[in-house]
Amino acid sequence: MKTLRYLKDLWKEDAASGLDDAELLRYRSNLLGADLRITNFGGGNTSSKITETDPLTGEPVASLWVKGSGGDLGSIQRSGFASLYLDKLRGLERRYRGAAHEDEIVGYYPLCTLGLNPTAASIDTPLHGLLPAPHIDHLHPDWGIALAASANGLQRMEEFNRTYGHRLIWVPWQRPGFELALMLRNALAQKPDADGIILGGHGIFTWGDTHRGCYENTLAMIDAMGQFVMGYVERAGENLFGGAQNENRADRREIAVSLLPFLRGRISGQRRMIAHYSDLPEVLRFVNAADGKALAELGTSCPDHFVRTKIKPLFVDWDPGTDAGRLPGLIEDALLQYRKDYRVYYEKFADSTSPAMRDPNPTVVLIPGVGMFSFGKSKAEARITGEFYTNAIHVMEGATAMRGGEDVTNLPQAGNAAPSQAFSTFNNYVALPSSEAFRIEYWQLEEAKLRRQPPEKEFSRQVMVVVGGAHGIGKATAVSAAERGAHVVILDRDKEAADAAAAAIASKSGREAVMSAAVDIRNRECIRPVFREVVARYGGIDLVINTAAMFASSPDGVISDEQWRATLDLNVTANFLLVEEAKQILTQQKLPCAVVLTSSANAVVAKRGSEAYDVSKAALSHLVRELAVSLGPDVRINAIAPATVVKGSTMFPRDRVIASLHKYGIECDEAQSDDQLRERLANFYAQRNLTKASIDPQDCAEAILYLASARSRCTTGHVFPVDGGLADAFLR
Repeated sequence: MKTLRYLKDLWKEDAASGLDDAELLRYRSNLLGADLRITNFGGGNTSSKITETDPLTGEPVASLWVKGSGGDLGSIQRSGFASLYLDKLRGLERRYRGAAHEDEIVGYYPLCTLGLNPTAASIDTPLHGLLPAPHIDHLHPDWGIALAASANGLQRMEEFNRTYGHRLIWVPWQRPGFELALMLRNALAQKPDADGIILGGHGIFTWGDTHRGCYENTLAMIDAMGQFVMGYVERAGENLFGGAQNENRADRREIAVSLLPFLRGRISGQRRMIAHYSDLPEVLRFVNAADGKALAELGTSCPDHFVRTKIKPLFVDWDPGTDAGRLPGLIEDALLQYRKDYRVYYEKFADSTSPAMRDPNPTVVLIPGVGMFSFGKSKAEARITGEFYTNAIHVMEGATAMRGGEDVTNLPQAGNAAPSQAFSTFNNYVALPSSEAFRIEYWQLEEAKLRRQPPEKEFSRQVMVVVGGAHGIGKATAVSAAERGAHVVILDRDKEAADAAAAAIASKSGREAVMSAAVDIRNRECIRPVFREVVARYGGIDLVINTAAMFASSPDGVISDEQWRATLDLNVTANFLLVEEAKQILTQQKLPCAVVLTSSANAVVAKRGSEAYDVSKAALSHLVRELAVSLGPDVRINAIAPATVVKGSTMFPRDRVIASLHKYGIECDEAQSDDQLRERLANFYAQRNLTKASIDPQDCAEAILYLASARSRCTTGHVFPVDGGLADAFLR
């Protein structure tokens, strides 16, 4: 392999040896997808033509294995590839009626399936099937797209070929599908010695006779493109993007965190979104540049980019040298205009067959001096959306740096799909025509892909903060909320236990869907920075749950003044402080939110020896009613009132359990385990309620999640009993 400057050859012969062709395709794909400079998350596709046994005839047959619809090269497994009879796929040319009937061909792909492979073939399948090479990579490296999106791209490609000894050929812009496959095949037939193809405005194709050879060719090609494009970028230096117009704000991260709840709330007008913030050097250089706004307005070029980043980002025209307090108003105005522009875009190109207009809000927001905010249905998607726009910045960086003195009137991207005048350009960068962008964004095949996605879960797109989430009721709530789609924040005084609970959730939900931190909710100054950390990570908070409490006890049953104060401090005042601090975030968002606190059956049952706890819970129950009045209409607040929950509770350490068993005259063997002793006590308490059921943490978690969910959208200011039917706690 030629010497690589930017990329790394990750191929290991000991890992590849012994793999069959399908596994080698998977291995090659994983290596390519491991580097975002080679291809975006979920972008690009790879294929191999494999001879295997026909399951119907038992005879050898030529098949095409190609990345299935919606897969990601970095993580794809063997099952992620579609497999088709190669001759049947190529035979579809006889059925093809032209570009106007492109979509109907996709309906034939399932009929070409080899075996019982359930993986859906993507729209790029014929691009791989009609080309002759045994192994093919179609990728979207930033450097390659920079060439593909340059007004002088054809001249620069020829210069690249001369400089690096390659034989690339150029194909004009065409939406992926059978028409583009025919164009690729015909272009290669005219120059059979070509070693790659640049798709105008789109990406690149490379190939090889073996898996290893294909991988080497792809790496060598992309690395050479990097050397070529970055040479121009380095020569542009400080003049890149027209030079700097604004300076970075030293307090940009503080501004970002302060803005995020407001911005997230406005972006989430139709669908709640999770946020991600980036102030990478290349992002800041772009948003601060003289040409940043003009380039952002053009939108992206590569289809893989704008499917996630939309037709264009929202660029907030703000002078970072002025008061940041002006930003909310500027954002409101800019969003209003963005939505109007999006509706005009939709109505201009939609016809009777188009899907209904989707969310008109942006998924990327750029602010000079501050950076980039990106949004998605999950933290991972929000981050990936930001990565895609960072890729688009790299493309614009390369394309504008490669501008020269050429008078380009006939753009090389132009062809049968769109004439030169349909494309918008700025300083050599060529954006995809709005008409073509619409044809992809609102493609019926793209709509079908969206509909194939699994339905969203009950708490998807929501951020739930669970205080006391490391143990007992809080932990059960956090686990169940994560299973139902929530992004969960586990807060607890016990940092080690909180981290362990978060790690358990992350193993199932993914590390980006959960975070943990230590907090003492008795101290407002401790709550505030933790909440800011949550906002910095996810953009806001939707649900606040508190299960933390204390039960003061002593061997002689006498509660000290200090214990009394500590009980009311944690069980009452701390809840007030928690909600007060959350209120600052919840009210900025202007989204329906919920708070659920934890009272107790003891709030209405008078008992000897638990006065401090009982009074604190009675006060908490009324605090819920008071806060419901002040927080409405956007924020609902309720509480659960469990009877004694022994299992998993930090309020029932071993000595208290034994003391309670002795108090009630229950025989026990003190050599038994903690869980065995707790079960004896829980069974005793169960006999005092009408259902004879012991109250488990999961019972309380179910009640909490009901009150937190939209299922209880008309309920606020109430205390929900979870006591098995404790007659002494009936309200009277």
